[in-house]
Amino acid sequence: MNILELNNINFSYYSKNKEKLFSLSEVDFSIIEKEFISILGANGSGKSTLLKIIAGILKQNSGSILINGKKRNSFSINELAKIIAYVPQLFFSVYPFSVYEIVMMGRTPYLNLFGYEKKTDKEIVLEMLNKVGIYHLRNKGINEVSGGEAQRAYIARALVQKPKIILLDEPNSHLDIKNEIYLFGLLDNLRLNENLSVVIITHHLNLANYYSTRVVLFKDGKIINDGKPDSVLIDENLINVFSLDNSVSVKQNLNDKTINLLPSLKAAE
Repeated sequence: MNILELNNINFSYYSKNKEKLFSLSEVDFSIIEKEFISILGANGSGKSTLLKIIAGILKQNSGSILINGKKRNSFSINELAKIIAYVPQLFFSVYPFSVYEIVMMGRTPYLNLFGYEKKTDKEIVLEMLNKVGIYHLRNKGINEVSGGEAQRAYIARALVQKPKIILLDEPNSHLDIKNEIYLFGLLDNLRLNENLSVVIITHHLNLANYYSTRVVLFKDGKIINDGKPDSVLIDENLINVFSLDNSVSVKQNLNDKTINLLPSLKAAE
């Protein structure tokens, strides 16, 4: 059974003059348990818009969204937060919260009426800080750490929600290659051991090819290809989606040094 199902989703952005700027058209998309879905496409193709609609940040113009077979609007905010977690692309905190406080915010759906953390909440937060590799930064201000470290804090905040689905919008954009691989490996481990479904927007073809159980290609607000990596990440599809020169062979580059590094870096974790 699908955890989440989008049926014939349509959405449009309009200018102040009501001129249509961009549309997401007739999107059908589903997520089942323990999937690792990588979404790829050119900038402005609709990938982030899709994640925001799934997360409930944007409301579709038409179409339906079902969670465990029920309409999404039948769930409370706290109920949804225990099912879907969302990690946006850009972060900034106006207030000088510590890394620990930022991550603890992810436990909000589980707190009592007065908002007090229980021992279990604190243990989960500290455990996730350790898993994403920033336990030593827990007392630092979120605006005092590097972009990559802050990104890992917000990923930890999503993970402590203990969701069934985590949506990540280019979470590796501020990470070096070692931490990119570590992040994908962590998400894959949680997927397998904690029944987490991962939906990630990335431009890293190698990591998508290596870790994904499914790859979705987006172009001009529509899903062009959706399937297993070896059937989707082929020259013909990638040349079309990214508007590449026909002389470019993308597939042969999916065996570059990044792939060769993966087993050794995973073993060194």
